[in-house]
Amino acid sequence: MMKKLIALIALLVLAAAVAAQDYKTVRDGVEYAELEREIDQTKVRMNLLRLDPTKVRLDVAHAMDNLTGTEKTSSIATRHGAIAAINAGFFRFDASIFAGDPAGVLMIDGKLLSESHNDRIAVLIKNFTARTDVVFAHLNVNYKLTIGKEEIEVSGIDRERKADELVLFTPEFSRTTLTDPQGVEIAVERNRITKISDGRGSTAIPADGFVISASGKLRERLLKIVKLKEKVKLTRIINAKEPKAGFDVLEAEDITNGVAQLLRNGKIDVTWEQEKASKSFYETKHPRTALAKLKDGKILMITVDGRSESSGGISLENLARLLLEFGATDAMNLDGGGSTTMFLDGRVVNHPSDKEGERRIGDAILVFTR
Repeated sequence: MMKKLIALIALLVLAAAVAAQDYKTVRDGVEYAELEREIDQTKVRMNLLRLDPTKVRLDVAHAMDNLTGTEKTSSIATRHGAIAAINAGFFRFDASIFAGDPAGVLMIDGKLLSESHNDRIAVLIKNFTARTDVVFAHLNVNYKLTIGKEEIEVSGIDRERKADELVLFTPEFSRTTLTDPQGVEIAVERNRITKISDGRGSTAIPADGFVISASGKLRERLLKIVKLKEKVKLTRIINAKEPKAGFDVLEAEDITNGVAQLLRNGKIDVTWEQEKASKSFYETKHPRTALAKLKDGKILMITVDGRSESSGGISLENLARLLLEFGATDAMNLDGGGSTTMFLDGRVVNHPSDKEGERRIGDAILVFTR
């Protein structure tokens, strides 16, 4: 009990210090602050961007503007001409040809490019004419196919096909499906089946269509119902749990994933168990990246460095407490660890924890002045 009281007092002291901290104005609507404090007996270094949504817009961009491959946050931002950026969603981090594939929902410019996973928290971004709005919601997002009278739910979008799965491949994925021959693939152009390839794999993806790729039992089911020139209807399904939105969820321009929700309606609500994250992920002091909405309507981006003598990282619980004391009402945790990066005005301003320096990541949230 005493430890919790001491931690709370420390956070209140920190809040007062931050309130007195003068943010540096980098651009109209873009303010920056760098802080060093002790939290839970650990030295912590953090970087903050406070954004006026009437003067900036936000966009999600994927590495290499493709769905496979990785790229540094600074490189993504520089290519797109962004004033600032943070790393964003979780992604496949390995040496395979699928490295960089989103490990959760991803939508860019209104096009759904990756399905949701475990109803995990996501940020939905909508750029209106006069302002940008962000919404945090637990999403269940996918597609369903209608072929003739049959309805089939898609297993995944633009990712590696596994056993007994049906994966939808769009032109944003790659030139081909990159699949092995253990399945059937159906090319669809202008909502009509134009090609059926069984036992071949790596089918070319039509520029004005998509490819349905199925293995195992789903392969057998498709072979019974598909035929050339058959009409195929693709329907997007988005179910959101209690979003606080000034817009319909289906109207979001960009969506990216995270784990876990940190704050909801001005209260700490860390949903790591609901989102099927590990207790270790929740409790361990990792480098972290987070996004929050403030009471005054502004948007806060924060990175917390870790895994070094100068900054030991932070747990999700303490990150939530920190954001609450900074005046946040709603917040989510993005990818962290070695991925944690903040780019501002032409340079990386935090200290990424990988020995090699800034890590190549899957996607980033970019900041542009209006």
